[in-house]
Amino acid sequence: MSPLATGPASGLASGPQGPAALRPLLTTVLDALRTGAAERRGPLPTGGPDTVAARIRTVLGDPLPQHGDPDAFRTLVHAFAAGAADPADPLCTAHLHCPPLAVATAADLAASALNPSLDSWDQAPAASALEALVTAALAKEVYGRPADALVTTGGTESNQLALLLARELDGTVQLVCAENAHHSLRRATWLLGLPEPITVPAPGGTLDPTTLDETLTRLPGPLIVAATAGTTDAGLIDPLPAIADVCHTHAARLHIDAAYGGGLLFSDRHRSRLDGLARAHTVALDLHKLGWQPIAAGLIAVKDPDDLRVLEHHADYLNADDDTEAGLPDLLGRSLRTTRRPDVLKIAVTLKSLGREGLGALVDQVCARAREFAHLVAAHPGFELYAPPSISTVLFRPTHWSDDAVADVRRTLLTQGHAVLGRARPDGRLWLKATLLNPHTTAGDLAALLKLVEGHTPR
Repeated sequence: MSPLATGPASGLASGPQGPAALRPLLTTVLDALRTGAAERRGPLPTGGPDTVAARIRTVLGDPLPQHGDPDAFRTLVHAFAAGAADPADPLCTAHLHCPPLAVATAADLAASALNPSLDSWDQAPAASALEALVTAALAKEVYGRPADALVTTGGTESNQLALLLARELDGTVQLVCAENAHHSLRRATWLLGLPEPITVPAPGGTLDPTTLDETLTRLPGPLIVAATAGTTDAGLIDPLPAIADVCHTHAARLHIDAAYGGGLLFSDRHRSRLDGLARAHTVALDLHKLGWQPIAAGLIAVKDPDDLRVLEHHADYLNADDDTEAGLPDLLGRSLRTTRRPDVLKIAVTLKSLGREGLGALVDQVCARAREFAHLVAAHPGFELYAPPSISTVLFRPTHWSDDAVADVRRTLLTQGHAVLGRARPDGRLWLKATLLNPHTTAGDLAALLKLVEGHTPR
């Protein structure tokens, strides 16, 4: 029988010796972040997928050697950092991929070191109490009155839960959504054995209440309508109050996917854009978008806490009846997952450290940067702006370019490691997408991004 492994790599992260074991490793991580950024010299490693994969293969070698390598931690973390897409780089703007706050990242380290699992109270005493308080506060933020929320891994899980609740409460529901709806909603109907969704055309990029009303009029119930507050292509927000009116008229359940736009709740300046949100039965939120959290930090807010009773589940070793009666919290009904990390800690630390004012300022800043970039595009004779930004996403393309040329410049910039731009087809044409989530982005950064694209104009 092999002896117990010893040495720095086998030290434990918590317990009396945990801090001493972690401290030199953290120094190595911080050094790797610094040297990795210097080696990368941009938002992305150079060379494209094959080159990056070859570098990683060389550094990794045998993933499971017979004998351990004492230098493995340093070399792999360095290679990971040098080969990352860094969302804190102002030219990394393709996706809803935010640069996390340092305070949230540090809190996440504490969560990882202590490793609570939120499937029973005896594995997560403080975490379970913290989650109950924070989810209640965020649910009240959505609904303006006491409600409830569950922590999820993001919008995909939240959307799936919304449809699951609808199915368990109302039977085999029919999902009605617009073409702008997130793909996870359609996948959720497949996973849950629900009928194929009814898709409402959205020629303007948002769900039209009149068309929705006509659609619901001809459909038998039960129905659930999914609206969007922040589309993934252009960041558009559906007309939520009018959609809520239509749903009320037809007794349809309403779910709002606010995974992107939900962060506007923190901003006094932009909060009114979400009027109507509180009328939804369920709302998806992602704080790893406009909340600057390390992935994952999603929530689903539920107007009627009693709706969550359908998720109740029993496993004697986790929530025995006599333990529950004795006052130990029953956590199994708080998620479809069993083992579940305490993502609430980083959220709680961020909310408490920054407050509404601090988070609102970050939201206002990225929205302002998006408007600045849109003005810069609109004023440039060589570029075309799709529309003024609704949140912090700007779609643009060089004037008179073909779709192939637009696709090519995006891939060229990716391969060179110079800029990370997304792509979208809101009107059948291909547009470059800049999603601005870095509150430290400057006007100079925006000009540099436009100049990079301009420099690759076909001759």
